[in-house]
Order: sequence, then C-alpha cells, then structure tokens
Amino acid sequence: MTKPLLRIPFPGPLPPPIIHPPSATSIPAAITAVASFLSSPNVNISQNIISSTNRTQTTLLTGAGISVPSGLSDYRGPNGTYRLNTAYKPIYHHEFLTQHASRKRYWARSFVGWPTLSRARPNKTHIAIGELAKKGYVGAVVTQNVDSLHDGVAGMDVVPVVELHGCLREVVCVSCSGRMGRSWFQGELGRLNPAWAERLEEMRIRVGFSGATRGLGTGTGTGTGTKSLQGGSGEKKLQINPDGDVDLPNAPCSRFRYPPCPHCLESPPRLRDGSVGIVEAERDGAISARSNAGILKPAVIMFGESVDGAVKQRAEEAVDGAGKLLVLGSSLATFSAWRLVERAVRKGMAVGILNVGGVRGEERLFGEFGEGVVRVRCSERVEDVLPEVAALLEGVSQG
Repeated sequence: MTKPLLRIPFPGPLPPPIIHPPSATSIPAAITAVASFLSSPNVNISQNIISSTNRTQTTLLTGAGISVPSGLSDYRGPNGTYRLNTAYKPIYHHEFLTQHASRKRYWARSFVGWPTLSRARPNKTHIAIGELAKKGYVGAVVTQNVDSLHDGVAGMDVVPVVELHGCLREVVCVSCSGRMGRSWFQGELGRLNPAWAERLEEMRIRVGFSGATRGLGTGTGTGTGTKSLQGGSGEKKLQINPDGDVDLPNAPCSRFRYPPCPHCLESPPRLRDGSVGIVEAERDGAISARSNAGILKPAVIMFGESVDGAVKQRAEEAVDGAGKLLVLGSSLATFSAWRLVERAVRKGMAVGILNVGGVRGEERLFGEFGEGVVRVRCSERVEDVLPEVAALLEGVSQG
C-alpha cells in the first residue's frame, strides 16, 4: 500500500540557495545552465545508462513563482503571502469540513479574490514551457498551481499536465462528488451577498481589482441587506494569495452566505454511518448552519488534505517516465511536491531547480553529491531565464 501524498506546508525557515554550477550566479549563466540541462541526454545514475528513448525530455514541476507575473502571489517570494503577512493562516481541510464559520470566512475571501484570478492570463513563462514542449524538451508538467494558467497555451496539448493540487475553476461537493463551475458558484455567492457584490463591482469599476480593499473592512452590512459594507479609514492593496483568496482581516465574514450542493439539496445523501445527511437551505437558498452534508468546497487539495490517489499516480508516472526533473518557481515547501523530488533523487535522475531563494532539502540536493550525479541550481526569476532558454534551443531531432 502506497503512502498518501499530503499537502502539508513546511513551517521552518528555508536555507540560502547552493548554486550549481558555482558560476551560475547571473541571468546569462543561468540561461546557459538550464539550456544545457534540458538539452543533455537523460542519464540514469542508478542504472549507469543513457536512455535511448525520449533522450532529451524533462518533466517540469511548477510552483506559484511562475504565476507572479500574471498578477498572482507566491508564498515565499520577496512579495509573497508569508512575507507580506506573517500572520497569514490558510484554512485547513478539517476546519473547512467541520466548521460553518470557517467556510464562511473562506468563501468570503475567495469571492473577493476570484475576479482577479479568473482574469489572470498565462505569462511568458507559461508560453516558454509550451514552446519547449513543442520542441520536444518537455515530456510532462506537474503543477502545484491551482490557477489553470497552463491550460490553452500553444504546445501544451502535446504533453500531459497533472494538476497536483487540483484547480479553482470548479467546486466539488464533499458528499456526492458532483462538480460545478466556479463562475456559476461566484454568481450564487453574489446573489446571496448583494452588499458584498455591490462593493466588489464598485472596486472593479474604480481600480480594476488591483488596488483598494477599503469598504471590505469592518461594517454593519449583512449578506442579505442592501446597505454597502462600511470601510475603514485606509486603503490596502489586494493581496491575491496563490490559492485565489484575499486577506480580509476586518471584514464581517460571519455574515457571509453560501449555497449547498443543488443535487444533495434535492436528494440528501447517506452518510458513512448509514444515516441520511441533513441538507437544508434558508429561504433565499443559502445553506443552513445545521446542514452536515451537501457542502461545496473548491476543487483543490487544501492544506492537510491528501492528494487524490489517481492524481498521485499520474504525478509519479510523469516523474518515472523522464530522465530529468526541473523545478520551476517552487520552494518545495509542501510535502506533496518535495516527495516527487525525493522520488527523482532516489531513482538517480538529473534534478534542476530554478527558483529565487532557498528550497526545502537544499543541502541534501546540492550540498554534496556523487560523481556523475547531474544537478543544476539557479536562484533567478523564472521569467528572466526560461523564455531565453526556449528561444535558444532548437527543436529535438526525431531521427
């Protein structure tokens, strides 16, 4: 029986990066190092052979750092969520499942953050990954990101993309596993919380969601009332977290309302103990506090939740099917991502990391390694390096 792959954050401080080769301390040197890594033959150290199939293909493991130029935040970068808000605390899976108040807080934050995330577009890093896939250098992409920005990029149709932590474009019922589009759900949240929707529309018109959160602070407006949320004295730039929510420290989240699963509302499911679940809606359609089934959650792997078994298998197959693993824009702070790198190391694969700042397991990966072990480590922004690499490399010969 295989161990579950959990999404658990690494709480400790990360070490400084150990650059390898030691000369790769500038953007031009990083471009050269990454290009060489991608174009070299796949060397399997454990078997001491050079693979003759897919000899130049690499599996990419992408993290939140690659989506920063698209207007989203990472966790540990210079302007990351943990840097700007040291008190930031994500909602854990068990909290979401068991606490009505936690779900209110999550969906209030997500309601404000969704417009920005839904309008985010792939940046030049995503485009470069597609170009490298078309040219034959990338065999698969495993992404920790839930923003769906790999979708629809030219070239990505020729390689599998494994969404390790799910996606925000859908919500899923924890009882019946039914899925619904996030855009539909956003409309329902707006209908149930007209004061929030009104204020959000004012923000869209005034600042295009890139500026103030004033008006989403302390206030007396309720989800069902018509009075706008009353603002604080200052304005604060929206901090769109990697999981699509927004910090709202003083907002009246306890008044926020959200709907139940429409399928379970019509036909309540049976619980594990054999009893019929309670799925009740108030007069306007908001879920009642006594409901214990029909709960809708984002279709993402929350912190403390296990990665779906089929997704875990696909991610591991993506690693096993390549001779090299290149990490882009990730500190590997979540256990689920680190385990994939650990798997590649155990298999004797070439491993490269392009990420600003230290990563989990830095010393183990780049401190000391045996002769013939291939490692590349650069601490530059992915968007400064990978597009140049994609332009530099020619297509892989099929002969």
